[in-house]
Amino acid sequence: MPEKESSCIGLKEPRLVARKFLARPQPEGVGAVVRRSIGRFELRYFDPFLVLDEFSVTAPAGFPDHPHRGFETVTYMLQGAVKHEDFDGHKGTIGPGDLQWMTAGRGIVHSEMPAAQGTQKGLQLWINLSSKYKMIEPRYQEISSKDIAEATKDGTKVRVIAGEALGAKSAIYTRTPTMYLDFTLEPGAHLQQPIPGSWNAFVYVLEGEGIFSRSKSSPVNAHHLLLLGPGDGLEAWNKSSKLVRFILVGGEPLCEPLVQFGPFVMNTQEEIDRTIDDFEKYTNGFEKARHWRSESGLTLGF
Repeated sequence: MPEKESSCIGLKEPRLVARKFLARPQPEGVGAVVRRSIGRFELRYFDPFLVLDEFSVTAPAGFPDHPHRGFETVTYMLQGAVKHEDFDGHKGTIGPGDLQWMTAGRGIVHSEMPAAQGTQKGLQLWINLSSKYKMIEPRYQEISSKDIAEATKDGTKVRVIAGEALGAKSAIYTRTPTMYLDFTLEPGAHLQQPIPGSWNAFVYVLEGEGIFSRSKSSPVNAHHLLLLGPGDGLEAWNKSSKLVRFILVGGEPLCEPLVQFGPFVMNTQEEIDRTIDDFEKYTNGFEKARHWRSESGLTLGF
């Protein structure tokens, strides 16, 4: 079918696909299933991104009480809803299309459990924080689906989780400079999306099949992660008869040492040892964890 016009002015150096991974299902939490594409053994870290999970959870499974320190978690719901609560009294429901951008900073203990019937599906991205931000106070940025910036042009629709695209701009403040775009391309649509040249970037396909980087490349279907090489943007086509939906995520590399122990991400082993000590002794940011339990009453080991 004939291609529709490109959604932006031409790129000088479109990024090529450097590596491709299929995210296969694996158990996580208590009875939940995730497709992990970043944070797996072949790709432990893609600076500044620590983890990308496409999760699927049905009650009574979930992600009960567990800690974080030193990074941010971004939860974007695709289907159903998840109830979130933490040891500081922050609680709420993340519904379909909603976004929660949580800065764990010096420490949070929280739970994420199904809040609706059936299967809840979504994405969770972990973004590393620079050493100067790892011990800041925790913070939430939450946007309901109806308030997420959107734009449509030439057969391309975008929901702007972070950054900007097609003239739409997100209200999210990113301490680690990040773009997070949810694109849907109609059959025949052609996209050109700029990406800062110094940033790392990837595509994750949610549904349908798309062509990326070169117009004659083989189509890529759902649950595949594409790491993009150097260049000034992404070029994508939908040459199929159905919609293709994918996220494009990019971030400025921190280029700092990284030491990770499960849900704790710091710069040195000494800082990790101190973090474990803080958590076990309920000090230095974890004081409220001593007597707190979520409504689920469960605790997740790590």
